[in-house]
Amino acid sequence: MSEYITTYTGIHFKPTEPKPELIRVEDIAHALSMICRGNGHVHTFWSVAEHCICCAKEAAARGLPDRMVLACLLHDASECYMSDVPTPFKKQLPEYEEREERLLRMIYEKFLGSALTEEEQEQLDEIDHALVLYDLEVLLKEKQQEEKPELRIELDYTVCSFDVAEAEYLQIFRKYYENLQRDKGIS
Repeated sequence: MSEYITTYTGIHFKPTEPKPELIRVEDIAHALSMICRGNGHVHTFWSVAEHCICCAKEAAARGLPDRMVLACLLHDASECYMSDVPTPFKKQLPEYEEREERLLRMIYEKFLGSALTEEEQEQLDEIDHALVLYDLEVLLKEKQQEEKPELRIELDYTVCSFDVAEAEYLQIFRKYYENLQRDKGIS
């Protein structure tokens, strides 16, 4: 059996031994646009890419820095290399969580220049949690006990094709990544 996965762009990537130079945003955008939220247990298809796009748009609407908008876009990027494990099961797999965190930190370092600070992680978690509450109610038809926080964006759960989600993901990535590079004086 192979020790690697072959990514969309044809790279042989070892999730157990990730190398930052092999991480491509094109692979992330493509794979996340093809992966369904909620382990597929939703009433209509909603990709991980679409969720991440909404998180990024919410961060931008809140006036957060470009770095945070990009972090919100990338916060599930490890799933393109490792897949996702449902939260109840993931809690029983500490080694999986450690590897996932390591890979995500590597992705942040590659595209943001460093891992997230504690404050940045809290901001990201707040946005992600808010959107998860809406996702659960709309996609799973599961009424939430917790009051959903008010969002600054309007959510639209209209199903779109994966290529549309992929293109929007890449468009947002390029805009905010270029802004970060410009702010750092890198061209």
